[in-house]
Amino acid sequence: MPATSPAHPRRRRRTNRLLATAAGVLTVGALAAAALPGSANAGEQHGKGKGHGPSRYQDVQLLSFNDLHGNLEPPTGSSGRVTEVQPDGTVRTIDAGGAEYLATHLRQARKGNPYSITAAGGDMVGASPLISGLFHDEPTIEALNKLELDVTSVGNHEFDEGAKELSRLQNGGCHPTDGCYTDEKFKGADFPYLTANVLNEKTRKPLLEPYWVWKKKDVKVGFIGVTLEGTPDIVSAEGVKGLVFKDEVETINKYAKELRRKGVKSIVALIHEGGFPASQNYNYDCDAPGAGDGISGPIADIAKNVSPDVDALVTGHTHNAYVCTIPDPAGKPRMVTSAASFGRLYTDTTLTYDRRTGDIARTAVKSANHVVSRDVPKASDITGLIGKWNTLAAPIGNRAIGYISGDVVKDGTESPLGDLIADAQLEYARTLDPEADLALMNPGGIRASLTYAASGGEGDGVVTFAEAFTVQPFANTVNLQTLTGEQLIQALKEQVSGQNEAAPKILQVSDGLTYTLDLTKTGADRVVTDSIRLNGAAIDPSASYRVATNSFLAGGGDGFTTLGQGADDLVGDDDLAALEQYLTANSSAGSPLAPPAADRITIVK
Repeated sequence: MPATSPAHPRRRRRTNRLLATAAGVLTVGALAAAALPGSANAGEQHGKGKGHGPSRYQDVQLLSFNDLHGNLEPPTGSSGRVTEVQPDGTVRTIDAGGAEYLATHLRQARKGNPYSITAAGGDMVGASPLISGLFHDEPTIEALNKLELDVTSVGNHEFDEGAKELSRLQNGGCHPTDGCYTDEKFKGADFPYLTANVLNEKTRKPLLEPYWVWKKKDVKVGFIGVTLEGTPDIVSAEGVKGLVFKDEVETINKYAKELRRKGVKSIVALIHEGGFPASQNYNYDCDAPGAGDGISGPIADIAKNVSPDVDALVTGHTHNAYVCTIPDPAGKPRMVTSAASFGRLYTDTTLTYDRRTGDIARTAVKSANHVVSRDVPKASDITGLIGKWNTLAAPIGNRAIGYISGDVVKDGTESPLGDLIADAQLEYARTLDPEADLALMNPGGIRASLTYAASGGEGDGVVTFAEAFTVQPFANTVNLQTLTGEQLIQALKEQVSGQNEAAPKILQVSDGLTYTLDLTKTGADRVVTDSIRLNGAAIDPSASYRVATNSFLAGGGDGFTTLGQGADDLVGDDDLAALEQYLTANSSAGSPLAPPAADRITIVK
C-alpha cells in the first residue's frame, strides 16, 4: 500500500524543532489571487462561537526545493549564486546555497505554520560533490532527514547507481561493496521516494511507492511523484536495467483518480521535469502579460494536460527558477514551481484547504521563491554532519593529482575542459589497445570547471582529487569499441539531429579529430561531413576506428544511439581514474598543464 504520514516512525515531532531566530530573506515573486471569505491564516482556524470546531478554510504551507545533487556545502562560482531583479529594474547577485543555511531558512519559514509540509522534486543525490558522492550519497540522505523532508519524487540521478542502490537509500543498510563507513549502520531515508511512473519490468508495479498522503487532524494532502519519461536516455543502461518509465501525464492522472477514490482530494504532483523561464532572475514575474512572460519546455505541455484533480505542480530537472500559473485542462489557474538547484532557493506555497470539500481552494493559492542566503546562522546539526563526513573524506580529497597554469573551464560549445577529458580518455584507452584512434566525451558528464585558484590549502594551480571528483562524479567506465567510419559520421550528426535537434549536445573531442559545425544550417546538415578529419585525413566510411567513450555514451545515452552499436568492446577503469592518471603524467608543479585551446571544432554562426 502507498505510504501515509504515520508510516515513518523515525520522524521527529515537528514540535521539537530547533527554530533559528535570525530573520531570513523574503522575496515575493508570484501571484496571489482572490481572497476567500473568512480567509485562513497560517495557524489553525477556529469558529467564532464558543465550542465551535475549526473553520472551513485552513492554510497549509508547502515548502519545496529540487535538484540538490548532494550539495551540502555552499556551492561555488555561478552554481552558488542567484540573480534578483530589483524594484528599479536593476539586477543584484546574491551568494546562495549550503545545507547549513537551507536548514535555517526552512526552520524559520515553518515557525508559526503548524500545517507545514516539505517536499522535493527529485535529484536530491547524484552528480554530487566528494563529501557526498564518495560515500554513495549517504551524507545527503542524513542531511535531508535532519532538514525534515517529508517526501520527494525520484529524479533521473537517483538511478545513477541503479534500482538496488536507490532502494538502499530508501530503506537503509550498508553499501554492498564498500560496506559501512562509520560505526553506525546507515538507516536510510525518513521520507518516501515516490516512483509512480517507474515500473519493475517484470511485475509492472512501481519500484517504490507511487504516492504518499500527508495527514494532520482532518486535513489530508496527497503527493504523486514521477521522473521524466526520458530518464533512460540520460542515465546509463545499467542504471535503469529492469525498469520501465511511463508517461508522466498518464501516470499522474491515474493516481490522482485513485487518491480521489480513497477520499484524498487535495493533490500535489512532484515532477522531475521542468521548463525554461523567460528570465534568469529567480523572482521575475512569470505571469506578467507580454512577450517576456511564462515558461517554455516540457513542463508547459505536462501542466496543460495533467488532470484538474491536481492542485499544484512542484517541478525540477532544468535547474531553473520559476513560479508560474498555467491553466489546467478545465481552464482553472494552477501553480507550477521550481526552485533552481543546489539548495540556492526554496519555494513557499500556501495551499488553502477547504474542509467542506476536502480540496484546495485554488483561487487562493499563492507562492514565491526565496533565497537561501548565507547571512543567517548556520544550523549546528548540519555543520556537525558536514564536519563528520569531511573528516572521512579529507585524506582522499586533499590529495594532489595534477597542476594547471590557468582555469580549465567547461563552458562553450567546445570547452577546454572537454578537450582535456577527451585527451585523457584517449591516452587511457591506448593502455587497453594501442590502436585506439579517438575519444568522445558528453558535455553533460562534465559537472564543474577546474579553477586555478586554490579551493583549500593546496595552493594555486594544484588539482586535488576532490576537485577532479566534482568534475566527473558519475563513476562511468572508459569503454573502447570499434565503429565504422560511417557510424562515426552518423554519431557526430546525432549531436544536432533526432533527439538532439532542438537542443544540440556537442561531444567533446580528442586531439586529432577536427570538423566544422555550421549552425546556419538545420538538423544533421549542421555537421559538415566533408570537413571531418582524423589527424588530417578524411574519415573513410568503410574503414574501422577504435573509439573511446564513457560507459554512458557506449550505452547509447543522450540520444547517441549509434555509439551503442559498436563492436569488440573493451571495458576499462572508471573515467575519473583516467583523468587522474592523465593529469599526474602530464603535469608537475614546475610544468603545469595549460588549458587546451578548444580549437578542434570550427563553428560557423
